[in-house]
Amino acid sequence: MFTLLALGTVMLIVGVMIAVMAVVATALKLTFKIVLLPLKLLFIPLLVIGFAVKIVLLFAAGIVVAALAIPIIILMALLAIPFAIAAAVS
Repeated sequence: MFTLLALGTVMLIVGVMIAVMAVVATALKLTFKIVLLPLKLLFIPLLVIGFAVKIVLLFAAGIVVAALAIPIIILMALLAIPFAIAAAVS
């Protein structure tokens, strides 16, 4: 009988320890969220600026690609005109 009582006591102590660890983990998580919130608020404008720079660079790269592609397309059209005339005549 004493063995069962001791086992029950050990299980109760383990259960309380697990509950205490869960409460401590939750408290630490909340503490980190509260402590790191000002840092997050400081970095949000930097992230917005970085995102804006990224969009501008991608837009500029697209313009460069278009600026290089248009003369090549015109040159290809000029080179194809004699072949199109020859195909139309024959």
